[in-house]
Amino acid sequence: MNTKTQTPSQEPIIVMDKVVKRFGEATVLNQLDFQVAKGEKVTIIGPSGSGKSTVLRILMTLETIDDGLIYVAGKPLWHEYRDDKIVPASQAHLRVMRKEMGMVFQQFNLFPHMTVLRNITESPIHVLGLSREKARKRAYEYLDLVGMTEHAEKFPSQLSGGQQQRVAIARALATRPNIMLFDEPTSALDPELVGEVLTVIQRLSEEHDLTMLLVTHEMEFARQISDRVCFFDKGVVVEQGTPEEIFTAPQEERTRDFLRTFMEARQGGN
Repeated sequence: MNTKTQTPSQEPIIVMDKVVKRFGEATVLNQLDFQVAKGEKVTIIGPSGSGKSTVLRILMTLETIDDGLIYVAGKPLWHEYRDDKIVPASQAHLRVMRKEMGMVFQQFNLFPHMTVLRNITESPIHVLGLSREKARKRAYEYLDLVGMTEHAEKFPSQLSGGQQQRVAIARALATRPNIMLFDEPTSALDPELVGEVLTVIQRLSEEHDLTMLLVTHEMEFARQISDRVCFFDKGVVVEQGTPEEIFTAPQEERTRDFLRTFMEARQGGN
């Protein structure tokens, strides 16, 4: 049963226009056209190498693009306007644009020498310029959201993988981004820890007016949380639709093949 309570607006907050990304001889994104509406929850599925995670890394400015244009919240991401001309973005422009987004990675990427609390307060203090007191207050707000308040003074090595990923979610939220990016947030977790992280993401989806872009292999979770599911292959969107359309009655043969192979592999692993 889909428990989503919010309806996305029709205004796009992410627009990718003919985006090309190459790694050496391999074209990972091939003239990709892709949009996400403000407030929309979108899940990207597809085989390895289809460009799913690359989309998120480009939006987070961790990877550059080779061609095309990207707009986030109405402003170009990898370009900027100068004297009425569009030119490659400066580092100052990229720093401003990064504030629109928070990202949760496969690996938790917490600073091992910092407590949970300090992991969360670093960006609000040093990037946003918050006072230490305000940053701490905000950190506890999000630690409460992810159910980790009692662990604030622990170090990452003292936490389970699921707990570390919940802290990583709190850290991403602490800069108050408009867009949350999740790159296989449960893939590094033991199976028994997956549910606690998915529960937190589900709660975010229901209670907060965030745009969410999620790459995952958790198909049932994608069905529950998503307004739209996009199937990527060879750097393009092969098919997209509601979770019901994609998971119950996909129109494209490539989508059907992928889902069938995925389900067979999942059943074979059980």
